[in-house]
Amino acid sequence: MIRACALLRRAAELIVGTLIALMFLTFVLQITIRYSARLGWISEALPFLDPSRYGWTLEFCLLLWVWIIFIGCAFVVRDEDHVSFDMLYSHVGPRLRRGFVIFGALVIAAGLALSVEPTWSKFYILRLKKTATLSNVFGDWIRMRDIYSVYMLFLITVTLRYAWTAYQAIRHGILPTHNVTEGDK
Repeated sequence: MIRACALLRRAAELIVGTLIALMFLTFVLQITIRYSARLGWISEALPFLDPSRYGWTLEFCLLLWVWIIFIGCAFVVRDEDHVSFDMLYSHVGPRLRRGFVIFGALVIAAGLALSVEPTWSKFYILRLKKTATLSNVFGDWIRMRDIYSVYMLFLITVTLRYAWTAYQAIRHGILPTHNVTEGDK
């Protein structure tokens, strides 16, 4: 199980890294087109640099950003990478700390699980909506549902992660990542 999770995490890191590189290249393309547009002779000499062909780059960067955030948060970012306000947590005993972990994980898992159905219902509507400019590049098959489908993956994955955290805390106590170090006291 641990090996499979580590493999999944590495794959997600590779995907996120690739999406970041793609977003950077698209951004560089945007800048190149923006500044070459001021020089009319460039688009006349090189028709493929005509600025009217590159309206899709902004929407593509936004699509990549959405995917980077949700894949990163679901698979790459660890619990200990989050900012936490643990002034109360660090001043209570291990038993109450365990209760905090269980309660917090269950609340997060329940909140996300309860939002799955309303989100899925909204996706039913989004299947009809096309993107403003990406259809010009990728064709008419791409819909808003496809762009935001990564959010469903995020909801399900993070729900399962926090349910697993609660289960582990109930079964085995708090994990070492949930313990407070001596320097924090």
